[in-house]
Amino acid sequence: MTEGTATITSALEASRQRLDLASPREIAGLSHLELVARHIVEGFLIGLHDSPKRGFSAEFAEDRPYNRGDDLRYLDWKAYARTDRMFIKQYEEETNLRAYLLVDVSGSMGWVSDPERFPTKLAYAQLLAASLSLLLVQQGDATGLMAFDEVLRAHVAPRTTRRHWRRLLAKLTHLSANGKTDAGSALKELTGRLQRRGLVVLISDLLVDPDTTRMALRYLRHRGHEVILFHVMDPGELELPAEGEAIFFDPETGEELGANSAALRRQYREAVQAAIDGWRKEALRWRADYALLTTDTPLGLALRQFLRRRSRSS
Repeated sequence: MTEGTATITSALEASRQRLDLASPREIAGLSHLELVARHIVEGFLIGLHDSPKRGFSAEFAEDRPYNRGDDLRYLDWKAYARTDRMFIKQYEEETNLRAYLLVDVSGSMGWVSDPERFPTKLAYAQLLAASLSLLLVQQGDATGLMAFDEVLRAHVAPRTTRRHWRRLLAKLTHLSANGKTDAGSALKELTGRLQRRGLVVLISDLLVDPDTTRMALRYLRHRGHEVILFHVMDPGELELPAEGEAIFFDPETGEELGANSAALRRQYREAVQAAIDGWRKEALRWRADYALLTTDTPLGLALRQFLRRRSRSS
């Protein structure tokens, strides 16, 4: 057993639960991203007892007799109840999907309100992107990666192989949070790279220029691409401290502002909710999908939201 495997095994035994349902802070402390992602996805798939589809772009065709070694996740339980015989559901594949994961690596993604309880937003985004990419590659979908702040920081062209997935993970592992955000430019560059309809998954805290970002997202939808927004927030961003003086720090500009947080609490909460509602309404308007994820959300719940959206649109 390797050191990485032993570490993850110890974490599983200590938590007594699947990694996809574990605290993201605990998972972010594990160093081997490939093994962590595999355990997250394995636990997630085991938990999909009620999923009507095999994956993200497949339709049910017919049953066939069970053969030793077949994946029991695809067992037709209704047929088994009727006949007392085991059958496996078969599926007809649609055209393979071409997916891009866009990961925000701007300075604000490195912020965390309580390092003892939560991972940084970037660490959470890395875990989410690693797990999503494995799900897509397992489905046979070509999956690529773009990481951005003001400019493109990393690019991995879409491929379908496990070897390619490991290259993608290597890029993910070495990402760091720096600089300002310009999601609009990254989305425009991506549009030029997508030669046919595909899936675009944006993972960001959405502390971006809303007008240029929304314009780019609208253009992607106009070109026929599916778009999913994962809005990643630290729980500490949803509420200000209950009382006392506070220093507010902008990690992207370095600016600081002192204020009495109790006096600003209601206004801040309303402003945050208005921003969240604005992104949700904009996504609904252009038939994109929006999901708010705080960095204490177990990865299994995030993956279930993704599967629900893909199942609905396929």
